[in-house]
Amino acid sequence: MAPNPTAPSLNTPTALTRLEDWLSTRSYIQGYSYTDADNTCFGGIVGSPSPKEYPHIYRWHKLIKDIRHEDDVPVTEIPKEDVEFYKIANLSANAPAAPPANAADSDDDLGLFDEDDEEEEARKKDIEARRQATKKPKPGKIAKSYVVLHVKPWDDETDMKELEANVRKIQMDGLAWGASKMVPVGYGINMLEIHMVVEDEKVSIDTLQELIAEDEDHVQSSDISAMQKHS
Repeated sequence: MAPNPTAPSLNTPTALTRLEDWLSTRSYIQGYSYTDADNTCFGGIVGSPSPKEYPHIYRWHKLIKDIRHEDDVPVTEIPKEDVEFYKIANLSANAPAAPPANAADSDDDLGLFDEDDEEEEARKKDIEARRQATKKPKPGKIAKSYVVLHVKPWDDETDMKELEANVRKIQMDGLAWGASKMVPVGYGINMLEIHMVVEDEKVSIDTLQELIAEDEDHVQSSDISAMQKHS
């Protein structure tokens, strides 16, 4: 998709660095779900972001690309003046664009979004869980929420497979674990990003986080990355 002509390019080192910081604590540009603000920023990026240099942008870019493709709905954008990120990042509309990628980089970009069968299956499950969570419950049905949780280890020596296994061992009435993946946080450390659907009346996220924190050998902390509630 061509960059949004009304917004400053996000393909400058400064803009990409600020967007990477912005998305390090967010799943979406604004709020806890996909909005037109995501489309505005998505349109300001040309090519594929590097998963090594910008892991948070890469994760967000892939998610928005999947949503725009899977949901098959008209894509709309909003003026950059209405996007909170542009206001706080204070990006200049006259900032020089990054130099075009060389041929080798272009070849590398072709494979950035390639996924193996396991990743593709996890992506489909994630999209389906999100769709199910966003459906309005029928009369008499219990309201549910779609939650994305980030679980951080102590260091790069923490066994992340054991950490995830211990998290999934937690079973509660009204809790359904979904897809998961490891997200780089720097210095060789990965954190667990795990998705779930919960019944609001049965599951307390605070209680769930307390249970996760009881695994003191592996877990440093956990944070809610995204939540969509529907009454």
